[in-house]
Amino acid sequence: MKKEDFEFLCAYLKTESGLVLTEEKTYLVESRLVPVARKRGLADLDELIGVVRSKRDPDLNKEVIEAMTTNESFFFRDVKPFESLKSAVMPVISSARKAGGASKIRIWSAACSSGQEPYTIAMVLKENPELLQGLDFEIVATDLSTEILDKAKEGLYTQFEAQRGMPIELLVKYFEQVGEQWKIDESLRSMISFQPLNLLSNLNALGRFDIVFCRNVLIYFDAETKGEVLGRMRRQMPEDGFLFLGGAETVVGVSDAFKTVPGERGVYTCSDAPAPAAVIPTPIAKIA
Repeated sequence: MKKEDFEFLCAYLKTESGLVLTEEKTYLVESRLVPVARKRGLADLDELIGVVRSKRDPDLNKEVIEAMTTNESFFFRDVKPFESLKSAVMPVISSARKAGGASKIRIWSAACSSGQEPYTIAMVLKENPELLQGLDFEIVATDLSTEILDKAKEGLYTQFEAQRGMPIELLVKYFEQVGEQWKIDESLRSMISFQPLNLLSNLNALGRFDIVFCRNVLIYFDAETKGEVLGRMRRQMPEDGFLFLGGAETVVGVSDAFKTVPGERGVYTCSDAPAPAAVIPTPIAKIA
């Protein structure tokens, strides 16, 4: 790939999606975009980037962005966030909302990829209804890629995808084998609203969320973009809301909109949260 083409692509992806590429990621560009070029009948990456530059094929431009921003996901990824959701966050949020007369808890899975994260959240809540203290809940899952959202909505996974990270008892309980694949039960799929969304866009239409999962997303942004995205998310949350980030991510030195929750790695609350929102860690029970 020509140096000027790579530089153009880096600038284009940064503007359109926030994704930051460095020179050592040339292999990633080739592995993800060569298949797009072939599918479109283009000779090579040079021709593909030429079409992207010209902006004469908006659909191709969209395919390029989606191909470069689609990331891996799996059920119960890292485990600890979902244990924290169950043992530390839900008891606090449910008690506060019930005391305030609310009827529903809203949860947002940002950059949900192929859907494993929101489905995992749904399983945690369905397996532990007492966490809701009689309240309803809503899960909204968003991603930039409409193609990956279609997969998430369908809830159909390969044997490897279905088993990866999934406790066998939950696989048997919530999945049906369809040929060589596994399909998530409608009772879980109906709990989640999947919507296309660019995290760099205005988020106001989403409404407010009590809990936000934005895990393993910020690592692809530069510091300025991370701060902007976190600021936008904070504006969609009440002051006692909770934010989950990936294990390699932090708000420290990036944004003053959130602060760490003592004893809970990767869990944050809003900087202006009232004292009662501070979580006292409790013994972590099993997910199921």
